[in-house]
Amino acid sequence: MSKLLANMAGTVWKILVKTGDQVEEGQDVVILESMKMEIPIGAEFNGTVKEIKVNEGDFVNEGDVLVEFE
Repeated sequence: MSKLLANMAGTVWKILVKTGDQVEEGQDVVILESMKMEIPIGAEFNGTVKEIKVNEGDFVNEGDVLVEFE
């Protein structure tokens, strides 16, 4: 199982996938907001979304798990 981690602290502004979606390497999965900037977080591999670990509006720290893939 692979995990997508937050690369910085911020608020989850938008989740672009749902459970069961197929994603490709480089595809934007989550958008974080930090210091009024929107930062897209992309998949680092191909896979299927197994579980979304955050909700829009949640605050996350660097290294927190955002999405799990299988």
